[in-house]
Amino acid sequence: MPDLDLDFVRSQFPAFSEASLDGWAFFENAGGSYASRQTIQRLHDFYVKTKVQPYAPYPAASEGGHQMDLAHARLAGLMNVAEDELHIGPSTSQNTYVLAHAFRAGWSEGDEIIVTNQDHEANSGVWRRLESTGIVVREWTVDPETGELNVGDLEDLLSARTKLVAFPHCSNIVAHINPVSEICSLVHDAGAVAVVDGVSAAPHGLPDVEALGADIYLFSAYKTYGPHQGIMVVRRAMGDALPNQSHWFNDGQPHKRLVPAGPDHAQVAACNGIADYVEALHDHHFDSIADGAERGRRVHDLMRNHEIELLGPLVQMLDDRSDVRVLGPTDPHTRVPTVAFATERDAGDVVRSLSESKVMASSGHFYARRLVEALGQPANPGVVRLSFVHYTSASEVAQAMDALTGALHTS
Repeated sequence: MPDLDLDFVRSQFPAFSEASLDGWAFFENAGGSYASRQTIQRLHDFYVKTKVQPYAPYPAASEGGHQMDLAHARLAGLMNVAEDELHIGPSTSQNTYVLAHAFRAGWSEGDEIIVTNQDHEANSGVWRRLESTGIVVREWTVDPETGELNVGDLEDLLSARTKLVAFPHCSNIVAHINPVSEICSLVHDAGAVAVVDGVSAAPHGLPDVEALGADIYLFSAYKTYGPHQGIMVVRRAMGDALPNQSHWFNDGQPHKRLVPAGPDHAQVAACNGIADYVEALHDHHFDSIADGAERGRRVHDLMRNHEIELLGPLVQMLDDRSDVRVLGPTDPHTRVPTVAFATERDAGDVVRSLSESKVMASSGHFYARRLVEALGQPANPGVVRLSFVHYTSASEVAQAMDALTGALHTS
């Protein structure tokens, strides 16, 4: 595995040459990444050249439709799934809302689903609401000390009535990478469906969904260097079994059946920018190959190796302090570089101090209020969170560490 060429990586993101951002270290990536130049160019080109109703026979319309179809095909290839298994909707929250409505139609009162309190609310709240319709909701809870999910606890919750288990690939607070393939295997053995929230994992390398074994995998394009859309993989057998949620005449069109809102044509097409970037990164570091899934796996590992190297010193520095509690594991190999911590100081004051040192970070519960409270922390002001991705440099991590030392000073 080659070392990541950080100069090449950063040259792909216009934000790093933007004068107004000069000197600022961006540690709010879990809330949304910078957009790659490829995404920005794709969006610009669609609005300039093909901003018409797509799929009509005239050139601008046929090209617009082609770009939308291409985005589905290329992203699916990188994630090792079929083109008709990938859906692009307005957001992950909206996609899960539609899924819950679709699944409920086939369930009976007394059927059970399992959710976690480690999740972002987008992959928990919509399922929990089904309790009011007669569905039994069981909660797979985290260890209150570590914030991690114990697989043995899930085994105790599964039953013959379990229909679905929704859980995160990793938490946006604790950041521990859950053993997704092991969990999915257990869920399938129980005859249930595995829904995996990958929003906090996908920015660190697109997943091989086939290898994970998830029936449904969701993440946000705007956190993976793309436009503000929600990407959802629904494996074919599952998609065919779910009732159409779109207009009746769309029933035979896989990309529309589970995305009832009219697609944002330009942003769907701009999702090509994610694939453009991943492929540019691959071809800069590796010999070119035709297998999209292998390209995706290589880039995933390339990103992760760089992140692990940078993450260790930051976590260790925080873990060594007696006035800080790092939430989640301290081993950088078992977590993504999203680092949340509780502190004796007011979390809001800490991030304001970081901003004075030109470090962009935030505080709160980050839509994971159940998790923050399960870890014994108040949802308001919540916790401090710093999150980075592969385009972050060692000097920016050092800048953040220096800024944290000053921000946490209590005398």
